[in-house]
Amino acid sequence: MKAVVVGTFGKPEGLEVIDLPTPDPAPGQVLIRTEAIGVGGVDAVIRRGTLAAYGFREGHLLGSEVAGIVTRVGERVDSAWIGRRVWAFTGLSGGYAEQAVAALEDVLPLPDGLGGAAAVTIGGSGVVAHFALQRAHLAPGETVLVRGAAGSIGIATIQLAAKAGAGAIAVTASSPGRGDRLRDLGATHVLDRSGNGGPGAIAGFDVVIDVVGGPHLPQFLDTLNPNGRYVAVGVIGGEPPADFGMRLIENFRKSLSFATFSADTVPGPDRSAVRAAQFTDAAHGVLRTIVHKTMPLDQAVLAHTEMDAGQVLGRIVLVP
Repeated sequence: MKAVVVGTFGKPEGLEVIDLPTPDPAPGQVLIRTEAIGVGGVDAVIRRGTLAAYGFREGHLLGSEVAGIVTRVGERVDSAWIGRRVWAFTGLSGGYAEQAVAALEDVLPLPDGLGGAAAVTIGGSGVVAHFALQRAHLAPGETVLVRGAAGSIGIATIQLAAKAGAGAIAVTASSPGRGDRLRDLGATHVLDRSGNGGPGAIAGFDVVIDVVGGPHLPQFLDTLNPNGRYVAVGVIGGEPPADFGMRLIENFRKSLSFATFSADTVPGPDRSAVRAAQFTDAAHGVLRTIVHKTMPLDQAVLAHTEMDAGQVLGRIVLVP
């Protein structure tokens, strides 16, 4: 089968298309013929070598979520799964391929009316957005800032915050045009990447959901209102300064809270229940999925180049 691996850490050009043996599903796993493969921010972080200290090595097969048809099952898996259209989480490896394996507990059948590209746009992102807002204890009427809102996590967060009754939803965007598209999804205020919104901008936020991280995270901590909650769900912009926590100490009397959030800490059945509900909402148009574009699997270099350039609104989907 064709697959895309990180040949050399660094730029997108370090990705390589290679031939690999089709994997065999282990007990409790299924084999999926992929029809859609999500390209996520974590893929870029791994590709750059940022997570090498955590065991990621060159030669790594990228990809964490796919949609397709189950073609084989491992032991202890009902053969009735064969032939079903599914979404699957493959971990942090194995998705950029024509065939992928996944543990059955990380597989969900897709409802009628939901295409594979839409499924890999909301499947992982929607769960992160849901539980991040829950972690932030968002209450109706409160103000929210979504930093890095143009990606699939940000887009889901905007919609879920609006559904939860947020009083105002600000977003950071790289251009007015992108801001207009985010307004169409529920954003009420658009800021530039540095957090400036011009006259009439919101002065402070009760909740910040941050996908970006990076060196400018401390200045966004300063935008929190008293009792404000900041939840970091990604570091696509790199790690924040080591001493960023000093901002919390300097604002001690504001009783601010900072948290990181990974969906890995949510019990599997809870993730699956939320994901299934979101798939149904997406199939009925209640939750919108934004596919930036679909590209052939062997154009993964171009997909990552566009993502690194900040040109993507929503998610790029690779198609074998």
